[in-house]
Amino acid sequence: MKPTGSVYLILICTTAGLGGFLFGFDTAVISGAINFLRTQFHLSPAMEGWLMSSALLGCVGGAAVAGWLSDKYGRKKILLFSAILFITSAFWCSVAQTPSSLVIARILGGVGVGFAAMVAPMFISELSPASLRGRLVSVYQLSITLGILCSYLTNAWLLNIATNGSAPGFIHFYMVDEVWRAMLGSNMIPATIFFLLLLMVPESPRWLIKNGNYTRANIILTRINGIERANAELREIKETVGEEDGNIRQLFAPKWRIALMIGLVLPFLSQLTGITTVMYYAPAIFDKAGFQGGAAMGSAALIGFFNMIFTIVAIWRIDIWGRKPLLIWGFVGLSIALFSIGWSFYQNGSSQFLLGAFIYYIAVFAATLGPGVWVVISEIYPTKIRGRAMSLATLSLFVGSTFVTQTYPILRESLGIGITFMLYAIMMLPAAWFVKKFVPETKGKTLEEIEQYWKAKSLSKFHMKKVV
Repeated sequence: MKPTGSVYLILICTTAGLGGFLFGFDTAVISGAINFLRTQFHLSPAMEGWLMSSALLGCVGGAAVAGWLSDKYGRKKILLFSAILFITSAFWCSVAQTPSSLVIARILGGVGVGFAAMVAPMFISELSPASLRGRLVSVYQLSITLGILCSYLTNAWLLNIATNGSAPGFIHFYMVDEVWRAMLGSNMIPATIFFLLLLMVPESPRWLIKNGNYTRANIILTRINGIERANAELREIKETVGEEDGNIRQLFAPKWRIALMIGLVLPFLSQLTGITTVMYYAPAIFDKAGFQGGAAMGSAALIGFFNMIFTIVAIWRIDIWGRKPLLIWGFVGLSIALFSIGWSFYQNGSSQFLLGAFIYYIAVFAATLGPGVWVVISEIYPTKIRGRAMSLATLSLFVGSTFVTQTYPILRESLGIGITFMLYAIMMLPAAWFVKKFVPETKGKTLEEIEQYWKAKSLSKFHMKKVV
């Protein structure tokens, strides 16, 4: 018997969410390898930053074209392609002989991340009912945090094997002599699982409707919502899509300008929190704070654990609290957390206080900005150009992430870790103002109702100008 209703919906969204798992795993797994790579290849701070941020360059490239590709070929096909890129990149990293080869492999994996990061939350959003959309899209962020945690635990396990020197035969080279190869290659396993599960999920019904395949879309909607609700939703989507011309120039029309600005600015600001720096450099940061070897890796894993736990809090409350309050208090809370971390480093504070500050930081991010940003950018655009519009939003996120990751080693060496984190803290306050000023509340609204909101807002401004 085929699953239907909420069970079927959850299975689809969980599978798509595995794209987030791979995003998180690929982002954080290098954190355990970087110390080995720095020693083996004698990396300068600039080259270290390039090796760490090269994957993000791939993310930028992937996000830049994923929208156009997903609008043309469908959400499912692009997710399948991202899985293939993850597998290829992980294998290449495990056999790379030079930093340049590693960079190329990381860029390739980054393209896969860019595809998955853009398409997966959009895919989930397009399948979800309004009352559950915030929670189901937040599953994507939960998957990211789970991927980060699993990468830390995998690195800790491999580090333990390398320390004990217990691997047999030719595996000894990969798991002991150059354990970073096993760390970076371990992503092949979840990537293969992701590929196989994707073969069993349907295409987005909204994409099918946009392309005139109403029968297939109705079958999927019926299986999720039942016949009566599916028919009503089919009519609403067809009516709304019929008002759009599907041209990317539509995004620059006056009625979508605020949505476009939110999609470009909000993701970039979310990366100025330094979250990618913390995920990439967590073991190295704790090592610099006085934690040694396994303790540094264990502290990083603890951060990953709290990241996952507080994302679950966000999933539980986001459709009740709403998107806007979550984002405002997230930026304010992160400013306090980042200042505390920076001050602790600046004053050479206790390692216990520093660990507590990091846990507070990750708890705030995971419960607010982590899921909140993905939910907002997945629901504010019209259906016919949602893929390409989300490409711009995801591109902005990865540009911000690349900027912060590339500049962190340079700021760390020139200003010190403390001042660097305090700079991040200062940036959070104008970010909170931006959300308060421009981001609308979208909880409980269907994607079509959100679309009509922007049209009504634009029409209202037009009439006000005429009166004046």
